[in-house]
Amino acid sequence: MMIGCGDSSTDDGAGGAGGGGATTGTSATTGTSASSTTTGTTATTTTTTATSASSTTTGTGNMTTTTSTSSGMVPTDGTPVERHGQLRVMNGNIVGEHGSPVQLKGMSLFWSQWSNYYNADVVNSVADNWKATVIRAAMGIENEGGYLEDQGGQKAKAKAVADAAIAKGLYVILDWHDHNAQDHLELSKSYFREVAQTYKNVPNVIFEVFNEPLNTNSWSNVKTYAEAVIAEIRGQGANNLVIVGSPNWSQDVDIAADNPLRDPNVAYTLHFYASTHKGFLRDKAQRAIDKGLALFVTEWGTCSADGNGTLDLGESQTWLDFLDSHNISWANWSLGDKNEACSALKPRSNPMGNWTDNDLTESGKWVKAKIAE
Repeated sequence: MMIGCGDSSTDDGAGGAGGGGATTGTSATTGTSASSTTTGTTATTTTTTATSASSTTTGTGNMTTTTSTSSGMVPTDGTPVERHGQLRVMNGNIVGEHGSPVQLKGMSLFWSQWSNYYNADVVNSVADNWKATVIRAAMGIENEGGYLEDQGGQKAKAKAVADAAIAKGLYVILDWHDHNAQDHLELSKSYFREVAQTYKNVPNVIFEVFNEPLNTNSWSNVKTYAEAVIAEIRGQGANNLVIVGSPNWSQDVDIAADNPLRDPNVAYTLHFYASTHKGFLRDKAQRAIDKGLALFVTEWGTCSADGNGTLDLGESQTWLDFLDSHNISWANWSLGDKNEACSALKPRSNPMGNWTDNDLTESGKWVKAKIAE
């Protein structure tokens, strides 16, 4: 998510929330050490019960599209990954192995270096108690304690979440949570080469290679960066779904749609904060959809773009209705306890999960109910 919320940087309100910067006030998530708490489980591939009968890939202009025929109905039993299997892009939608559109709903964790919630108990809680089908590990790259300073610690946190999600049958997004990823290309290539080797074709795992390019970045630069990183992923034989950001804090999906990546299994992230981003951003999203782009909202908030302000639950519902109408998956920002409006948890909530409604903020209670719908 964007650095705006709680950060000293300023913008015109068009950016996203997501408070880069250490937790302030009464929150207990400040300065989490690299070794904080988590242990990973061994990654295992989940076998799915419905598979695609056949598929064809064709190139049309700048975009490569995939069409397929499917066998069987969408399963209704089992874990999310047992029901849908390996995700892929087909005809502008994210679909499962059954060939039908898949809409995932869940939570994004807060920046990894400022969070105590990167552990299996939290993953199990959002799966069992919130009925989430996806969780996002937002591995912070820049800022104090992030990947640039602590590669081993931040990788371990993301891996703990990924392995717990795999064991639970959830989808998990490994997010390179960076606003200047083009400046860290070699580090990004190395990281995604490593996780592609580890999670190659594990159906649970989705790679998000660029969280939120700034409004000063161009789509041409972002596309060049993404092509280089995706080449590392595909070079390991990993066909996992990849998600790419767009300029202007991942709002310019319509610009990306004019010159998309040629990789057939790429979706594009759209970020919004309901009190700030209204119909104008849905119009941009609709233009991208009309041009055949597959979207995935990997981050959105019920509040304003700085992570605070008054919640706008009416506009939040309008957004969710829009996403539902297009089968667009989403993860809410954020599953964290920073003292700000967008947080789902109150300060000092249990870092091992199993929260009661008394532990949840107004936003957290509302979003939890929407995930379960």
